[in-house]
Amino acid sequence: MTTPILYSLRQCPYAMRSRLAILHAQQTVVLRDIDMNNKPEEMLSISPKGTVPVLRLSDGSVIDESIDVMVWALTQSDPNNLLYSHDKNSLIAMLELIKNNDINFVGALQKYRAASRYHDNNETEFRDMCCEWLREIELRLSQHAYIMGETPSLVDYAILPFIRQFSRVDKKWYAQAPFPYLRSWLVNHYNDSTFSKAMVSYPKWSIDSDPIIFG
Repeated sequence: MTTPILYSLRQCPYAMRSRLAILHAQQTVVLRDIDMNNKPEEMLSISPKGTVPVLRLSDGSVIDESIDVMVWALTQSDPNNLLYSHDKNSLIAMLELIKNNDINFVGALQKYRAASRYHDNNETEFRDMCCEWLREIELRLSQHAYIMGETPSLVDYAILPFIRQFSRVDKKWYAQAPFPYLRSWLVNHYNDSTFSKAMVSYPKWSIDSDPIIFG
């Protein structure tokens, strides 16, 4: 095996962030989009927890946390300087911000999405919990074009899939919500050809599938 293999799922936000990083790092992987209801033994044998993304490297080592996949890719190549190499403290700050997103915002977002789906009376409460986090992002975006500065960073692509999910829960409310900078930021990402490439739908992988080269 010479090309890394990425087990992925198009609509999974964690897999989406890893695909975005791989594209920005100009890395090449063999993409295997899987059916979560029929997880392949090949994936479970290297990552028993059974979630995506899972990246098997050429040397046989395995990375199965999405942020670790992103950092691995950008450590190989970072032509757009998403790791902000000009500032030694930036990566620490980025990882802390992403951690807060993954714990605080994602937890509230899951509750908000479920409440909306099942018409739960707590929908507004959970949306307000999401907004507590988003106000910090809105403030940052009011000061510069991207979350960490005037150019995109690891953080932008790490939280993008989750902001996308939030925006789609109640589109009418989101369109008039007090987050104009966030809306502009999201639209800019939608208009980026890299995002479009990350969101391409591929056939589900099986043992007989032809290899799909991604990157």
